Amino acid sequence: MVGKYPVITLCGSTRFKEQFMAVQKKLTLEGNIVISVGLFGHSGDEEVWTPGMKEMLDNMHKRKIDMADAIYVINVGGYIGESTRSEIEYALRNGKKVYYLEPVD
Repeated sequence: MVGKYPVITLCGSTRFKEQFMAVQKKLTLEGNIVISVGLFGHSGDEEVWTPGMKEMLDNMHKRKIDMADAIYVINVGGYIGESTRSEIEYALRNGKKVYYLEPVD
C-alpha cells in the first residue's frame, strides 16, 4: 500500500554526523520520508571544500527544503551556524514547519 508520508529535510552543522544518522533513523521509523545532507564536510568529507562546492551544496539543500513539508534542525547544544540559520529563514519564508532536536529560545 502506498501512503502519504510527510517529507522532512534535515538541517544542521555537518559536524553532528552521528546525530544526523540517529535522527534520520528515528524519523523514518516514525513514518516520515527523510531528506538529508549528501556530504559531511565538518566530519571528513574533504570534497566539500573544493572551489565552488560548498556554495553548490548550500543551494542544493534549499531545493531539498523546497521538496519537504518541514525541516528538522539538528541543533546539538543549541548550536545553529550561519548556513543552518539561512536554511531556517528560507524554510519559514516558504511556509515550512520547523522542528528542533533541542529546545530553542
